[in-house]
Amino acid sequence: MRIAALVKQIPAFEAMELGADGRLRREGLPLEMSAYCRRAVAQAVALVESYGGEVVVVTLGPPAAEDVVREAIAYGDGAGRPEGARPVAITGIHVCDPAFAGSDTLATAHALAATIGRLEAEGGRFDVILVGRNSVDADTGQVGPQIAQLLDRPFATGVKRLTVAEDVGHPGAVEVGLELDDLWEEATVMLPAVLSVAERLIDPCKIKDPSVWASVDASRIRRVTAAELGGGPWGAEASPTKVGETRIEAVERAGAVLGGSVAEQVDKAVAFLLDRGALGRDGPSARTHSSEDTVPAAAGGPIATMVVIEPDRRRLARELLGTAARLAARIGGRVIALGTRLGERRELAAWGADEVVAVEGLPDPEVAEDVAAAVIDVCLEVEPWAVLVGGTPWGREVAARTAAALGAGLTGDAIGLTVDRGRLVAWKPAFGGSLVAAIRCSSPIQMVTVRPGVLPTLEPRPAGEVDVRSVHVVPRGRLTVRERRRDDDADVLAHAEVVIGVGQGVPPDRYGELEGLRSVLGAEFAATRKVTDQGWLPHARQLGITGKSIAPRLYVAIGTSGKYNHLVGVRTAGTILAVNPDPGAPIFSACDIGIVGDWSEVVPELESRLRAIAL
Repeated sequence: MRIAALVKQIPAFEAMELGADGRLRREGLPLEMSAYCRRAVAQAVALVESYGGEVVVVTLGPPAAEDVVREAIAYGDGAGRPEGARPVAITGIHVCDPAFAGSDTLATAHALAATIGRLEAEGGRFDVILVGRNSVDADTGQVGPQIAQLLDRPFATGVKRLTVAEDVGHPGAVEVGLELDDLWEEATVMLPAVLSVAERLIDPCKIKDPSVWASVDASRIRRVTAAELGGGPWGAEASPTKVGETRIEAVERAGAVLGGSVAEQVDKAVAFLLDRGALGRDGPSARTHSSEDTVPAAAGGPIATMVVIEPDRRRLARELLGTAARLAARIGGRVIALGTRLGERRELAAWGADEVVAVEGLPDPEVAEDVAAAVIDVCLEVEPWAVLVGGTPWGREVAARTAAALGAGLTGDAIGLTVDRGRLVAWKPAFGGSLVAAIRCSSPIQMVTVRPGVLPTLEPRPAGEVDVRSVHVVPRGRLTVRERRRDDDADVLAHAEVVIGVGQGVPPDRYGELEGLRSVLGAEFAATRKVTDQGWLPHARQLGITGKSIAPRLYVAIGTSGKYNHLVGVRTAGTILAVNPDPGAPIFSACDIGIVGDWSEVVPELESRLRAIAL
C-alpha cells in the first residue's frame, strides 16, 4: 500500500499566547505535531507494517515545520514504537515557500492536493491519504474533505477502527468504524480514499527526545516549492476568507475556595450561586430571549440564504433557519431550506424557510458526499448570498466539499453571524476560545458552519405555505454505511443550561448517586476524556481540546482534577462550581466557587439545600 500522512505543526497548546495585535504569537514558542496528526502517522506506519508498501509524510509550513516530518520519519524507523517493531519505508515532503503564507483552509487544501497530484504522477497512486480529524488550534475539520473533493476521492471522518477489506466483495476497499460525536457508523470505503482519524484510533506517534528525530538524514525530506506546483495563485492571494478584527475573550473567575464543614461550605456555595444568578435563567451565559425574538416575516427578493438541513437534527435546523431568516431580513432576501429527510414543510416555514428543496434519488440520505453534490448544483443555479450548515461531522464534510467545488470562502465553527455593508461576518473562536475573530469571505457565495447550540432558538412565526421543489442526485456509491446507530444526542449537551462534569473521581457504578443533583438542577452530564476513554459515558459527552466546548449558565465539576485540556471546553461557562477533596487541585484555580470535600458527602448536602430553596 502507498499511504500519505498529512501533518501540521502548531504551537504547543499550553504555550499559545496572543500578541499586542490580537493574533497568535509563534516566535519563540515550542512547536509540535498536532495531536490528531500523530494518529495519522501511526496508522500509516501500522498499515505499511502489515501490508507492505511505503509511507510519505507531507507537511505545509515554514522552515521550522520540517521538524514534524523528521519526528514522523524517526517513528517509522522504529523510535517511539513497541520494542521489536521493524522499520518501514518512509520519506517526507515539506511544502515550503513564502508564497504559501496566509493560506486559509481552501488555499491549504489546494496546495496539498497539488502536491499529492504531483507525487502520484511521479510514483503512483496513494491508496489512502490520512489526515487528522481537525487541528486543536483551529478546529474546523475542513482541509481533509476539501482535499477529497479536489482529488475526487471518497472521504470518511472520525475513523476509530480501520481494516483493509479483504473479504467483503469490494476489492480495493477499507472497512472503517466511525466515531461521529453521538453517532457510530460501520462503513466500507472504496480506495483510493481520504480518511480523517479519531483520537482513539491508535496510540500516537510521539518521540519525546528531540535528538532522536533531529538525527534523521535531511536527504530523506524533499522540499517542494510553489513553482513546482504550478502558477497558483497560492497563499493569501488564493484564500477566499480573511481574518478581520479580533477580540480577546478574557474570562475572570472568582476563585473562591471554601473551608469548614461540608454543610457550611454548601451553604456558602449556594448563597454565592444565588447572588450571582447562576441558579436562575437570568444568570451569566443564560440563553434567554425577549418576546420580540421571533423569526421575522419573509423579506422576499431575489437574494437567497441557503440552509443545509442535516437529517434528524431538528433543533439545529431550527437554529439555522431562524438565524438565516434574520440575515435575510437584513439584506432583503429569502431563505432556502435544502435537505433529504426534511420533515413537515409547514414546520420549516414557521422556523424561517421560504422555499424548500428536497434532495431525492439517494438510497442513503445521510451520505455527505451525495448531499454535497446537490448543494453544489443548487448553488450553481441560484448563487445564494450565503450557505449555512451545522458544525457537525456531517455538516463539515458537506460544507467543505461544496466550498472546494465552488471556490467559496468557508468559515468553520462560527459562534455568531452579523451583516456589515451587505456582507456576512462570521465570528469564530480559536485557541480554546481565548480569541474570537471576525472572518469575511471575498467570494460571491459566503459559507459558514455554525457550532450547535450557540445561536438562539427563536419563537416561530405563523406557519405558511412554502414553495417546494426537488433536485435529483445520482449517488456515487463510494462509501457504503452498513450500520448506523446513535447512542446519544450531541445537541442536548450543546443546549444545556446546566452541566455536571464528571471526572475519574466518580466511579461509574455510583453515577446513580448524582441523579438527584442532576434532577434538581435540570442538568446534563458531561465528562473528561479519561471517563469517555473507559466507556463510562459516551464520547459525545467529552469536553476539552479533543472534545466539545460548551457555554452553560452553570458548570458543576465533580471528581475532576481540572487539567487544562479539559477546562478549555468550559472556559466560557457562566459560573463554575467545583467539588474536590484536594485543596491544591488545579480545578480550584479555574472555578468561581470551590467546595473542598468528598463528592459523596457534598452531593447529597448540595441536593438537599437546593431542593429547600425550591428551584
